[in-house]
Amino acid sequence: PGHVVGLFVPKSAGAIVSRLGVSRTGAAYVPVDPNAPARRAAYILANCGVRALITTGRKLSQLAEALPEIESLETVVLADDSDFDADVPENVQIRHWRDLEGIAAAPVDRAVAIEDDPAYLLYTSGSTGTPNGVTISHRNAMAFVEWGAETFDVRPEDRLSNHAPLHFDLSVFDIYVALRSGACVVIVPDRIAPFPIQLAEWIESREISVWYSVPSALTRLLLHGQLERFAYRKLRVILYAGEPFPVKYLRDVMARFLRARFYNLYGPTETNVCTYYVLPKELGVEVSDVPIGKACANTFVFAVRDDGGLAGPSEEGELYVRGPTVMLGYWRLPEKTASVLTTNPFESTSRHQVYHTGDIVRLGEDGCYAFIGRRDHMVKSRGYRIELGEIEAAIYRHESVREAAVLAVPDEEIGCRINAVVSAHDNGALTPHDLQNFCMERLPKYMVPERIVVSRGPLPRTSTGKVDRVSLLENLDEIIDEEEATS
Repeated sequence: PGHVVGLFVPKSAGAIVSRLGVSRTGAAYVPVDPNAPARRAAYILANCGVRALITTGRKLSQLAEALPEIESLETVVLADDSDFDADVPENVQIRHWRDLEGIAAAPVDRAVAIEDDPAYLLYTSGSTGTPNGVTISHRNAMAFVEWGAETFDVRPEDRLSNHAPLHFDLSVFDIYVALRSGACVVIVPDRIAPFPIQLAEWIESREISVWYSVPSALTRLLLHGQLERFAYRKLRVILYAGEPFPVKYLRDVMARFLRARFYNLYGPTETNVCTYYVLPKELGVEVSDVPIGKACANTFVFAVRDDGGLAGPSEEGELYVRGPTVMLGYWRLPEKTASVLTTNPFESTSRHQVYHTGDIVRLGEDGCYAFIGRRDHMVKSRGYRIELGEIEAAIYRHESVREAAVLAVPDEEIGCRINAVVSAHDNGALTPHDLQNFCMERLPKYMVPERIVVSRGPLPRTSTGKVDRVSLLENLDEIIDEEEATS
């Protein structure tokens, strides 16, 4: 108890078993993206002070040069039979999983851990590119798991897909709601996850009944998975989270999975899921976006206006969250934690802290919140306040647009210049001029991107499946030069 164990292993049943083993000891675990560069993986492992690391010989070899940086490391457990080529520091003991078989027969003391002790750390990329460790307690996780199991009536006969990477918070639902309900969690193999045709067949053949993923995974299934081949009779619940779902795709996905109920789940890693919205059976043509809904059970959410007042119906504000799923804080970052976890400004006597999400929302007359955008995605250009997500939503309405990312490029003269990078269904038929005219008809002039790049391929994505805006912004000049050279 009190220690942190690193998990740097490929997605597998063994990776899930490792989590349970760490929890059995009362320690906390930190799952590291198995495809992360060695330096980034080493930074995370060193930052959270891991005592032990469960990995493979191949992964250990990748960490070879960075191993001395992980000063707290005492034990490495190799979870496979592959060889490793690494100079391991003298104080680090190498153990092999086969050497540990006798432990199962040994008496094990009950772990000394309480519900407010850390259960796991999830490192988010952060806008600066430096990972921050979100510390989740047993209480945080169990409150979310109990809510998920009850809300979606997960039963022993259900089969839950695990599409999300194991270092992504969506996987917490897949694994622990299945365990809580006596259901089966079915891991989507890495070899088929990127291929929509095989993935569509896999969902049918594995008789998946509960699916949870980011919207882009469902969009790829719609566009390239040939979904009409199967009836998907077992699929009864489809959950999506992590990013807005373009309605033009969502409507068609719902038409393909007619037997399933759809739910939009919202919540940053720091809060687990804190609001949700039950979609109607059909989305009318008048629907342009889907709300993030109302608070989950035993959770309280509210929006605070820029002037500090409580936002009422039709008013915008930053969403605050209070409840048992809110994180303990950022690992070893007390100042950053204090900036987002504060006392409730409207309940001075409450001992519970509220989390400032940084997300701007609007409260509807029906009590549901609509997501407007990120506070850090709101920029100033020529004196105007601009929400980049609003521009993206307008671009997505063009029938030829597959993906879109709107970027703010800093500019000393006007504050920032608005650029957009899009990928199209048919690159030869869509031009930047077409899109600018399209935007001019739907947006104020000051919101129309100055430069639009129509990319020949898909937009880059992070390891969790979201559009990699940091990479796009860093490489924007190269992308522009490349596209202009080939046009």
